[in-house]
Amino acid sequence: MRLFRHWTDLPADARGAAVALGNFDGVHRGHRAVIAAARTAAPGAPAGVLSFEPHPREVFRPDDPPFRLTPFRAKARLLEEIGLDLLFVLHFDRSLAEHSAEDFVEEILVRGLGVAHVAVGKDFCFGRGRSGDAGLLSRLGAHHGFGVSVVPHAMDPDGRPFSSTRVRNALRAGRPGEAAEVLGRHWEIEGRVETGFQRGRTIGFPTANIGLDGHLRPAFGVYAVQAGIDQGLGTVWRDGVANIGLRPTVGGTTELLEVHLFDMAEDLYGRHMRVRLVDFLRPERKFDGLDALKAQIAQDAARARAILSRPGGAGTAPGGGEGAGA
Repeated sequence: MRLFRHWTDLPADARGAAVALGNFDGVHRGHRAVIAAARTAAPGAPAGVLSFEPHPREVFRPDDPPFRLTPFRAKARLLEEIGLDLLFVLHFDRSLAEHSAEDFVEEILVRGLGVAHVAVGKDFCFGRGRSGDAGLLSRLGAHHGFGVSVVPHAMDPDGRPFSSTRVRNALRAGRPGEAAEVLGRHWEIEGRVETGFQRGRTIGFPTANIGLDGHLRPAFGVYAVQAGIDQGLGTVWRDGVANIGLRPTVGGTTELLEVHLFDMAEDLYGRHMRVRLVDFLRPERKFDGLDALKAQIAQDAARARAILSRPGGAGTAPGGGEGAGA
């Protein structure tokens, strides 16, 4: 997959693509259906995604708590795994936001990318003040000579739409399984392993620590996890147990992800790690000293091992079809 961070002066073989247009935070099952619609609409054309960084909400509402499901690195990796040819990432700022819907189409989609086809979700809005919608995009596409697919919401068997909001709500409520059903995979936090206070080593449970940075904050507590560690050109996955939160027993004040990997003593400092939240075990709480904390971690680890050893339990993406969502 080729990445472009601009829309001007593109090489000839990057123009004329069929693109899915949107933010695609989470790259969930609904997003994948919009992308699939773009890929199938123009046979022979390169298949791509046109997205924005930072997320518009971060520009217009900078004081909001972190909400991203997939920071850029994670989103780009997931889109590449789909098998796309092109990823166009436009820098979103107030200048870009001031483009009218008509100017966005003419300047970026037509003159810049020369799109053959555009696919969007049913509720897609664009242009200054969100003045453009899927209907206007369809009319402008007909005028400028490119096709438009408007993909309806997809629902789960209970009639609930797949959406990024639903994933966020599930994670904040400590329901990673529900989030996984919408995403089609377990949700992940990723980052560099930091040097911590190494208290875990003193009680027999060394941890790899990762800052939460711009990630959404899921429910604080203890999770059964799988951790993917970069190793050469691949990623090696190991089972473990993790705590997300402030670590009140030791007076912690910084939100942190601490991962204890089973049967592993390798030095991971500075390595990039992806951590899948498989199941929620219990809320975070303060214990009466390190001995009580150690005993509870032993129980948590035993529960996590049991969960992850179940057939299909360790890192298996939920099944089901794909559909469109916001």
